[in-house]
Amino acid sequence: MFIEKLIGELIDEPDLYLKALRHRSSLVDESLDHTESYEQLEFLGDAVLDLIVTELIFRNFPQNDEGFMTKLRSKLVKEPTLARLAGELDLPQMIEVGKRVRTQGIEQKDSVLADIFEAIIGAMYKDKGFDWTARFVIGVYEKYIDLDVLAVTHDNFKSILLEMTQAEKMSTPVYRVLRESGPDHNKTFVVGVFLNGTQYGHGEGKNKKRAEQIAAAEALKKLSKKG
Repeated sequence: MFIEKLIGELIDEPDLYLKALRHRSSLVDESLDHTESYEQLEFLGDAVLDLIVTELIFRNFPQNDEGFMTKLRSKLVKEPTLARLAGELDLPQMIEVGKRVRTQGIEQKDSVLADIFEAIIGAMYKDKGFDWTARFVIGVYEKYIDLDVLAVTHDNFKSILLEMTQAEKMSTPVYRVLRESGPDHNKTFVVGVFLNGTQYGHGEGKNKKRAEQIAAAEALKKLSKKG
């Protein structure tokens, strides 16, 4: 079974993992009760993950204050981070979705991938217990996430750029969509950021907000070199 290969150990309750990978859109196809999708396990996994990530932070940053720990935990459990980890574990290819929505790319959405990641953690917790689950999850984070880099990374580059331009009495950054491509359910956006009509950066992302953040980060690099 895929999950046994993933975790490197035999599992005792395979139905739990099948449930953790089942999107609610597939319930109609199989005439299943509403409790048979991943949502309940996601709810459980969310709580378990919070505790595990808190332990991970305490282990790696024991000298930092509560404010630092709270911000770092928020970064470690936010949707894009969990979606990335789900992708690293090849979970998207295992998600079961309904026949009517199979062409909509549901299994590629960050929100669904994050939920599935938490649901798998919920299944592991019920199947293997907390200690085993914690070891597995911490191992995943330490393999795929650079905690030291993440701890000092600013997420909101748009805010930083705005603060810089205001401090330097420059014009307010303007963001424009330069190009968009792909079907409606899976679009890609390219956004440029302009100061006084001059483009200082561009970014590409699956939504405009993400593309704007990348564009702002590029603009900050360019401005820092000029300064």
